[in-house]
Amino acid sequence: MARDSSTRISDTLRLSLIMRSVLRHLGIALGWVILFAHSGLCQAAPPPQQAERPSPPTRDPHTPGYVTAKELPDGEVPPSSIDGNFIIGATHSAAAELSNQNGALQGTVIEFTMNSSDSKIYPGIARDANTFGTPDPADPAKLIVTTSHPSPYTRKVAVYVPKQYIAGTAAPFIVGADGPDRLLFSALDALISKNKIPAMIGISIANGGGDAQGSERGLEYDTMSGRYAEFVESEVLPLVENKAHVKLTKDPDGRAAIGYSSGGACALIMAWYHPEWYRRVLAYSGTFINQQWPSSPETPHGAWEFHEHLIPNNPGKPIRIWMEVGDRDLFHPNIMRDNMHDWVLANENMAKVLAAKDYHYQFNFARNAVHVDRAVLRQTLPEALEYLWSGYSPSRAAH
Repeated sequence: MARDSSTRISDTLRLSLIMRSVLRHLGIALGWVILFAHSGLCQAAPPPQQAERPSPPTRDPHTPGYVTAKELPDGEVPPSSIDGNFIIGATHSAAAELSNQNGALQGTVIEFTMNSSDSKIYPGIARDANTFGTPDPADPAKLIVTTSHPSPYTRKVAVYVPKQYIAGTAAPFIVGADGPDRLLFSALDALISKNKIPAMIGISIANGGGDAQGSERGLEYDTMSGRYAEFVESEVLPLVENKAHVKLTKDPDGRAAIGYSSGGACALIMAWYHPEWYRRVLAYSGTFINQQWPSSPETPHGAWEFHEHLIPNNPGKPIRIWMEVGDRDLFHPNIMRDNMHDWVLANENMAKVLAAKDYHYQFNFARNAVHVDRAVLRQTLPEALEYLWSGYSPSRAAH
């Protein structure tokens, strides 16, 4: 009887010890849970991730409504001597002139910096990070941007001078956006050395920062006016001549503009509003869409106006144009819902109206290509430059 009582006490004590151990471990685990929970509550919640923009659809160059174009064998580019519409294939090997990017240039490159505080035309703006704008309730083609404000900037300007340049002579030149553009300089260097294009100065100007509506880059490149060309003429070119020790031609036939995306639209804007200064335009994935800000009553649809109204409704201008667009180029049915943010359609429309007005132009629709496709650039830039300068007489540059 005493042994049974002792056994019960022993069993009770063992059970008590087991329960105490279990509770102790539960307490430790619960403490960690509380600690992690408290730590999580004290940390700032991660910012909500923006939904990724869907990939652009692949366009068929034979879509009804697109221009009729000649399909070239895969890997070929059109001859630089003819106008028209072309489809280049899915393989984009670098042109011979750009196959060795590591080679040293025969010409020289001079760089300098420009400050917004020195500009009378572009004192500088910026749009706050992670902001955009809202459509005007009265007009979906107009964007209201309230987060753009004055902001300083600096920009680089790079100048390529070929070794063939003769000091003191007026040289033809090409102005490029979104610089410095080393690929452009490499192409110029190779083509000039082979006498395929005239010995010209290459001027590559950085933008003032940001992108699209409310930014300095957007203001410079997407504004439908002569303002950017006037900035280049009055504020950039004098510095180029001074710092690179060159003389630039005044002959508009010896002046070209090149750009990519909005820079491509800018190249045409320069020539359209100042054909007395520029008559040769080269545009990759040109942003001929509605992206101008602030809006203008004269051109309410921005660069979309080129193919919608300006080119069709005006006499032809003495401008020679080379253009390219990719089959997977940008397609932004954005918050504006204005049906004017389709890069492929915009460039197709450009080719259509240029043909109707008998412009000298060459349009390349590139298969297997995205917006400003790097492989397409390396494949086509030499031919594009040769086409652009076709018919130029070097003797005209001597004034």
